[in-house]
Amino acid sequence: MSEIEKRGPLHGIRVLDLTSNISGPSATVILADLGAEVIKIERPKQGDDARGMGPYINGESAYFLAINRNKQSVVIDIRQPEGQELIRRLARQVDVMVENFRRGVLEKYGLDAASLSQINPRLIFCSLSAYGEEGPEREKPGYDAVLQARTGMISITGSRPDEPARSGVSVLDMGSGMWSAMAILVALYHRSQTGEGQIVGTSLYETGIYWMNYHLLAFQANGIDPVPQGTSHTAFAPYGAYKTADDLLLIGISNDSLFRRLAKALDHEDWAEDERFVHNHDRLAHRQELDQLLKDCLEKKPCEFWLEQLDRAGVPCSRIQRVSQVMNDPQFQALGMMETAPHTSIGSVRVPRLPIRLEKSPSLIKTGAPMIGEHTEELLLRYGLTAEEIKAYREKGIIG
Repeated sequence: MSEIEKRGPLHGIRVLDLTSNISGPSATVILADLGAEVIKIERPKQGDDARGMGPYINGESAYFLAINRNKQSVVIDIRQPEGQELIRRLARQVDVMVENFRRGVLEKYGLDAASLSQINPRLIFCSLSAYGEEGPEREKPGYDAVLQARTGMISITGSRPDEPARSGVSVLDMGSGMWSAMAILVALYHRSQTGEGQIVGTSLYETGIYWMNYHLLAFQANGIDPVPQGTSHTAFAPYGAYKTADDLLLIGISNDSLFRRLAKALDHEDWAEDERFVHNHDRLAHRQELDQLLKDCLEKKPCEFWLEQLDRAGVPCSRIQRVSQVMNDPQFQALGMMETAPHTSIGSVRVPRLPIRLEKSPSLIKTGAPMIGEHTEELLLRYGLTAEEIKAYREKGIIG
């Protein structure tokens, strides 16, 4: 194994992480898994709000464990002037700073992008926010579900217009974290060519608008507001979940060839010759009749029978699995999606790896999420503070 494979492709990159909850930590965990040193700055006593999000594994938040591995926790009270100065001392020595404070907070502390870029021109400063850096609502707070509502995502999610549903995962938090990590990587490449740092970032709002791209274009085409369709698809038929004798089966048909395979696998080749169903636009126009035919057919036999039939025919399909079934799925096991990381308090924890493949420089999970303030003294010593300074900061409550 090469040194890059042992240490990660971002080894040597230092990241000052002033984020909390889900969006910001989702960005910095990507950098951490790729080998960057991520210094997680936490508040005294309670730390990151995510530490208080249940359920818990032996007292440790599952939310926090999921997206804070490979990081070092340092407690600094940035509300105090000496804490702010300590952040500035660290900012002079790092490559990247990531924050997701409400707009205006870091400006008040003198820790905003403009201020820190003056003391470190090579700094890449990444801001995540709810509504973006411009516009009348740039300073408003917001959470994933709120922005799903604001960007229209909730209006198309669920089964009925009068029963909207949020996505079952925090897609805007994690999505904005992903875009932020991508922006940081681009900025690091730019800096390698020019020597210049820069300000980068995104927001939950911008991420939501981008996820809605197909629907925004479709509205321009037909002027119709899309509505929730459950598991079906506005552009394809048949597409969605169907009851079998014992479980739910998801079938996805995106073209006429696949529909002919489906009809043959279900022993109804006549459907493929029916003028109502020959082409996708025909099937969309007669979706209800086709869905009823499928329902009547599929309910006669168990899900496993149909999975075998459709898999042999090359028809995209899946049982709608619960989490317990996902974790026992042979494909899940074959891909090694969970890795074990040592943890100071609970011994070890299994966490999902990054969903990317890098042949020469793979991502690594070396440690579990840190205990609050676990690395404060060790890291500050490495960054040039003396033992006397650390003692004085601790006595004043600046660090913990």
